[in-house]
Amino acid sequence: MFFADFAAFVTASPSSYHAAAEVARRLEAAGFSRLAEHDAWPSGPGRRFVVRDGAVIAWVEPDGAGAVTPFRLLGAHTDSPGFKLKPNPSTSAAGLLQAGVEVYGGPLLNSWLDRELELAGRLVTRDGAEHLARTGPMLRIPQLAIHLDREIGQGLVLDKQTHTQPIWGAGDPGDVLDVLAADAGVATADIAGFDVLTAATTPPERFGRDGVFVASGRMDNLTSVYAGLVALLDAPTDAAHTSVLAAFDHEELGSESRSGASGPFLEDVLARIAAGRGADDEARRRAFAASWLVSSDAGHAVHPNYPEKHDPVNRPVLGGGPLLKLNANQRYASDAHGAALWHAVCERAGVAVQPFVSNNRIPCGSTIGPLAATRLGIRTVDVGAPLLSMHSARELAHLDDLRGLAAAIGAFFAG
Repeated sequence: MFFADFAAFVTASPSSYHAAAEVARRLEAAGFSRLAEHDAWPSGPGRRFVVRDGAVIAWVEPDGAGAVTPFRLLGAHTDSPGFKLKPNPSTSAAGLLQAGVEVYGGPLLNSWLDRELELAGRLVTRDGAEHLARTGPMLRIPQLAIHLDREIGQGLVLDKQTHTQPIWGAGDPGDVLDVLAADAGVATADIAGFDVLTAATTPPERFGRDGVFVASGRMDNLTSVYAGLVALLDAPTDAAHTSVLAAFDHEELGSESRSGASGPFLEDVLARIAAGRGADDEARRRAFAASWLVSSDAGHAVHPNYPEKHDPVNRPVLGGGPLLKLNANQRYASDAHGAALWHAVCERAGVAVQPFVSNNRIPCGSTIGPLAATRLGIRTVDVGAPLLSMHSARELAHLDDLRGLAAAIGAFFAG
């Protein structure tokens, strides 16, 4: 049941905009109320959410919440590496129709070759209305045959401009926007703007002995969005804190956008929740000082074919449990207090914890954790599910780690 529901969630979320819409759909089905940012918000207990572009923030305001009631937040992100459709995207060469795309984030380029891809995202029409669209399997980036480059086996080098443009048709000229417009039920001539990305269309699958492994696109970071959503749906309404799921967009680009973790979205929402309780500035700061943010993003398991790339002592494995992510240079926000919190909630959930720290020769990436902690001053710990093939069009996880992450976040919200 867990895998089937997770697979359905990922399949429904080929873009950050679709992911936010799927989170919203599931929240509404569970009785959460959708709020608009330009409206006045209700106060008092309730289960509510708001969507900003490809990001969504949802919360459970408990009975009896007061001005200094703290927050327990789960931060994640909805976007994944890939390719984004350029303006004037319809091109052709050698009798084939192509789509002009720009690299989005840091995908493993070779993993996108010879896969059936779709286009998915949002169209905005001239009247300002937003429409979600997805094409289904439609595109492919064909790899050059070895017969035409005998050195390719010694090391594949792809030019991001000339070697990554997918094909989607043959023969007479065509407009790729026609396909997206037809799915959205609008006229191509009415499209005034679009944010459309590629996604691999192969559905999530279980494989390996006893089906313990999960292969899927976009597990960085839909694993965390899904775990946070599952946990929030079960969050208690009588807790001593407000439970919050904050799923941001644009983490793969650095989070600097109005819907990213460096933007004002989360601070805006928390301030409005606090104001609804009658909190002044001092009370809100007191609430923040007593709050916790768990920043959940995918992390690295030890690769069996490249063991030298990992720390020689701290060696997390697939199936060993969620990660506690640590970095001396604060690329992750975890500290000793955060470690204690994460160990406590995992113990309560009956889940093992694995520390992750990078090999000193290989600098690690970062997450929304340090960004949100810097902006809000809320104590933060960085965690996540271990993966192999991170940033591939098809990543690899262990099913027990996905279940364990959801259970640990559930214990975190339970208090």
